[in-house]
Amino acid sequence: MHNLERIAMPAGQTTSPSGQATYSGEKIPASFVGDTLRGEKILASFVGATQRGRWVRRALFRGPLTLCIVLAALAHPDASAQRIAIDRIAVVVNNEAITDLEIRTRMMLARTSLEQRGIGVPDDAILRRQVLEQMILERAGTQMAREMNLRVDETAIDRALDQIAAQNRMNREELLRRARAEGRDLKLFREGLRAELLMQRLREREVDSRIQVSEADVDAALASLGASANVEYRLAQILIRLPETASPEQVERARVRLEDLRSQAGDEGSFARLAAAYSEATEASAGGEIGWRSAERLPTLFVREIERLKPGEMSRIVRSPAGFHLLRLGDRREASASAGPPVIQWRARHILLRVSEVLPEPEALRRAQAIAERIRAGEDFAALARAFSADGTAARGGELGWLLPGDTVPDFEQALRMLPVNELSPPVRSPFGIHLIQVLERRTEAAPVERQRTLIRQALRERKAEEAYDSWLQELRDRAYVEYRLDSN
Repeated sequence: MHNLERIAMPAGQTTSPSGQATYSGEKIPASFVGDTLRGEKILASFVGATQRGRWVRRALFRGPLTLCIVLAALAHPDASAQRIAIDRIAVVVNNEAITDLEIRTRMMLARTSLEQRGIGVPDDAILRRQVLEQMILERAGTQMAREMNLRVDETAIDRALDQIAAQNRMNREELLRRARAEGRDLKLFREGLRAELLMQRLREREVDSRIQVSEADVDAALASLGASANVEYRLAQILIRLPETASPEQVERARVRLEDLRSQAGDEGSFARLAAAYSEATEASAGGEIGWRSAERLPTLFVREIERLKPGEMSRIVRSPAGFHLLRLGDRREASASAGPPVIQWRARHILLRVSEVLPEPEALRRAQAIAERIRAGEDFAALARAFSADGTAARGGELGWLLPGDTVPDFEQALRMLPVNELSPPVRSPFGIHLIQVLERRTEAAPVERQRTLIRQALRERKAEEAYDSWLQELRDRAYVEYRLDSN
C-alpha cells in the first residue's frame, strides 16, 4: 500500500507492511555536522530548513540555515490560539499519540518554510498528509532510539545551537535574544533539536556504520564515469513510487500520472510546485530539489539520462526499483578533482565501552575516566584496549589504521580533528558508546590520483548510505503500528 493511501485510511484503521522497495537518486552526507566533498560545513535544522531544501523525513535533514528559517522553526502558536484550540488525538504510533494541534503547528512551520523558499504551498489536505507521514516516521524513530538507550544531553543541543548561530553569523546568545524578542518558544526548539540529533545518532548506528566501500567499488566507479568524472549537476526530481510487487495496471497508472505531471511542469517554478504537491521523494517538500551532485553520487541511470540534457530541460520518464522519476537539470558545472582543501587523514586507535542496560552511560563514563587515568599514568594503551574495549579492534590494541573524513561518526571525527598527535581524548560519546581516542599520526598531503580515489570513495559511501537509509526508513515505517483516529487524516 502506498504511503499517501495509508494516510487517507478511515479513522481507526491500521496499516500493514507494504513490502515497498525503496531507492533514492540523491545523497545526504552521513553526519549531523560534517564535511561535504567540497569541504563545506552542513547543519541540520529543527524543521523546514534543509541541506538542499529538504525537510523533516530524513531525521530533519541537514543544510545551511538562513535566519528567517531558523526563526520560523522557533515559532509556536500564540497563547490566544492555544487557549481556544480544542486538541484531539489524531494518530497513535505504537503507543504514543500525535495530536491534531501538533500536526497543525507543524503545518504552519512547513508552510512558512515553503513560502520563504519561494515554493508554491500545496493545499491543506496534501500538506497535512505529508507532514503527518513525516511525524509518524520521527515518532517511530525516537521510540526505537529510546529502546536502544540512545541519549542526547543538553551539551549536544548547545553545540547544535552554536552551529546554527554560526551559520547566521552570530553567537548563540544573539540568536536566542532575537528569538525571545519575537516571542518564540525556545523550549520547543530545543526539544526539536534533541529529537533530530537522536534520529541522527540512530541513523549512524543502524545504517551508516554498516556501509562498506571496497577498492573494487572505487575502481569500477572510476572506469564508469568517463567524461562525467569532473562534472557536477544541480537536479530536482518528482518521484511516483511503486511497490516491489506492482501489477502491470499499477505500473501503467503511475507512468501515466507522471507523464501528466511532466506536461504541466513547464518551468522551474511549476516543477517545484508540482513536486511539493505530488512527489513521493523525501525532498518533495523542498520542491523536489536534490541539489548539486557529482556523477558518482548519482545512480548510473540518472547520469545517463541527464548527460544529454541542457540546463532547464526535463528528462524522459526514468524507471528505477523505487518507481518512476522525472528529473529536471537546473545547471551543471566543472568540478576538478584537484580542487578543494587537502585530504586530511588520521592514524588512530581507540577503546570503546558500549552503553547498555548492563552498563548505563554514567557507569561507562566513570570506567572510561578510570582507564584514561591509567593510560596517563603510563600503562600501555594497547594492553588496556585488549582488556576493556568492546570494539572489534580490541585484539589489535584498538588500532583503526588510516581514517578519512566520513569514515567515522561525527562525534568521533570531531575528536580526531581536535586532538594533537599522541594526546589522549577525554571520554567521547557516540551512538556506539563511550570512546577514548588517540591520534598517532596525521597527514594532509595526497597525490592527485589518491585524492581522486578518496573523493570517489567518500561519494560512494554517501550514496550507499543514502540508499540504505531510504530502505531502513521504509522498514521502520512499515513496522510501526499506526492507528488513525480522525477522518481528516
